[in-house]
Amino acid sequence: MSPARPDAVARRTRLRQLADHGVTALCLLAALVVVAPLLLILAHLVRAGGAGLRPEFFTHLPKPVGEPGGGMANAVVGTLVLVAIGAAFAVPLGIGAGLYLAEIGRGRMATLVRLVNDVLAGVPSIVVGVAVFGLVVVPMGRFSAIAGGIALGILMLPTIVRATEEVVRLVPQSYRHAALALGAPRWKVIHQIVLPAARGGITTACLLAIARAAGETAPLLFTALGNRFWSTRLDQPIASLPVMIFDYARAPYPDWNAQAWTGALTLILVVAALSAAMRVVARRNP
Repeated sequence: MSPARPDAVARRTRLRQLADHGVTALCLLAALVVVAPLLLILAHLVRAGGAGLRPEFFTHLPKPVGEPGGGMANAVVGTLVLVAIGAAFAVPLGIGAGLYLAEIGRGRMATLVRLVNDVLAGVPSIVVGVAVFGLVVVPMGRFSAIAGGIALGILMLPTIVRATEEVVRLVPQSYRHAALALGAPRWKVIHQIVLPAARGGITTACLLAIARAAGETAPLLFTALGNRFWSTRLDQPIASLPVMIFDYARAPYPDWNAQAWTGALTLILVVAALSAAMRVVARRNP
């Protein structure tokens, strides 16, 4: 078999290089298309609400209807309270369920848990809000921060469970075998070997779930409702940024509309901060 001619080899090399450059350009174009919507949204929010991003916005309460000025201090604190309540029960429950599925769960019970978790991940947030309204708000006889936190926690659960299961499965089996060979009981292996090894991924999953729940509006309309006054009581209605943005955006007052844009910018900055925290955690705990 005669060797390939030099000009044919050079032609094939050029074709490969052109194909490589073409595919690289297509990948870069796809990345730009993905990033462009976020940049456009952020640019619009900065243009529409950046002027209102002043200290007063985070320290003052809303003004009476029709009176300009004021801020969303109660909504910022209320959002933190609601997210904290949701994370307080969703994080340990989600991590526990994920550990069960990865380390212990076998057979029909594990299949049922995975099925329920997958179905819950696809349930619209407004349906979760209506369900919590019937299960918590109606028996309590009032809207409350507790009900809002429970609704947000339910929305956090599927992400935490599924991510915890996948991250724990990535821990090498040799870690478990070595600890068991030294006589450590199964629960201690999970607690002292598996969990620390998967800590970075689990923390990232929790932050991702919190970031997703922090921007939900529909479930809070049926549970926490909202409050124009300063209130941090867990058994009473409480303000939140998503609900206040919703109310201010549809109000007939230009000043409220401007504050809605500022609140939306604040909310997206909070989500961006959580995303940055995820990156830091993932790099420090690979």
